[in-house]
Amino acid sequence: MQSIDTPVDETLLRSLLKEQHPDLADLEVGPVFRGWDNELWRLGKELAIRLPRTARAPELLAKEHRWLPRLAPLLPLPVPTPVRLGRPSSLFPASWTVVAWVPGDPADRVPVTRADHAADALADFLRALHRPAPADAPANPDRGVPLATFASRIEETLRTMDFGEFSTADIRTVWEAGLAAPVWQQPALWLHGDLHPANVVVADGTLAGVVDFGELCAGDPATDLSAAWILLPDGAATRFLNSYGTHDPALITRARAWATARAFGLITIGQAGDKGLPGGKPTWGPAGWATLRRVLSEG
Repeated sequence: MQSIDTPVDETLLRSLLKEQHPDLADLEVGPVFRGWDNELWRLGKELAIRLPRTARAPELLAKEHRWLPRLAPLLPLPVPTPVRLGRPSSLFPASWTVVAWVPGDPADRVPVTRADHAADALADFLRALHRPAPADAPANPDRGVPLATFASRIEETLRTMDFGEFSTADIRTVWEAGLAAPVWQQPALWLHGDLHPANVVVADGTLAGVVDFGELCAGDPATDLSAAWILLPDGAATRFLNSYGTHDPALITRARAWATARAFGLITIGQAGDKGLPGGKPTWGPAGWATLRRVLSEG
């Protein structure tokens, strides 16, 4: 299955609900947006439907359905906890989920303005999430792993990407410091794995929820701590790290390197969006450039 091309509209959604969850079938349905892997539709005032659109998306939804209900009660910010599972049928060829609606606007569209409050909120969230994961927690080849795992990819980016006003040498210094830092030797911790502005929501100028746990995994918390430079306004990283409670130089050095690597991805996807290419997101580019600026200026 390369992609899921079944056209989705209100009629299909109501048919799916009547077939599998008839008690929800009369709720108001409204489209929200199509994300990287899933299409999200509002369902009533408190729920949403997530339908997969890529080959890998059903597996990610299944992972969320298994693990997120266990983690959600521990977390201080709202998350899209799955409440129902839809099975493949003649109407739609893959599994889908009904989840709790998380109010707010994506941070790639509405900026965080209350920096101190957001830094504390993010630190509280990650401190609650970052607990030892069970042995059967999902692994991820690109999250929570040693930075050396994708060193060749980053080296290629450093050689070929035009960083504009930013010094490639300075960026390389941050990356190579993270690469040289001691790797995580403690128990693998639960990680969100994909904290960037499109995966958190903002209300009243601060973080109001965290969404899209498709990359949920266990490993090195430096992956998530990179959000200090990716999500928060300029100058907020130090408050975040103090609130989170880490003064481990190696962990922070790896987190800065992770932020650099994640910035490359945001910039690339943003450039594709500017060109109208499939999978591109124009709002992601500015977030990537802002991440590089913070990493280089707030070291």
